[in-house]
Amino acid sequence: MQERSAGVVIFRVEGDRKLFLLLQYQKGHWDFVKGNVELGEAPKETMIRETKEETGITDIQLVDGFQEKISWFYRDKNGSTIFKEVIFFLAETHQKEIKLSFEHVGFEWLGFEEAFQKLTYNNAKGLLKKANDFLMKGKEGTLKKFLK
Repeated sequence: MQERSAGVVIFRVEGDRKLFLLLQYQKGHWDFVKGNVELGEAPKETMIRETKEETGITDIQLVDGFQEKISWFYRDKNGSTIFKEVIFFLAETHQKEIKLSFEHVGFEWLGFEEAFQKLTYNNAKGLLKKANDFLMKGKEGTLKKFLK
């Protein structure tokens, strides 16, 4: 079986720092906003819906040019092997307050180094590094304000 999801690396700027949003899931791991793509939904629509459902954030601006795909296998509760693929986007918000969904038990806004250490899975750490590098490079002349 195959499962398609979409997610987002959300950041906000506070002073001269970029802070990334991490969510703590009920099983204890730390990761980004993500969820299953519903029938008839485009991945960007899923990402916007999941962001609102999981965090209450409605103020997000998608960063053009960033899209990463990660995938892995896992076993569901019936023992079936599932291939999961998640398309991740990058977005900025000005919204600091979070309203967690029932799926999560905690959240933190962290700088890159702290977020990198806190993330549970290596594929999430790699994703954060790519997102941070993308922001630091200021692709196509955009995001120059994040070069600090």
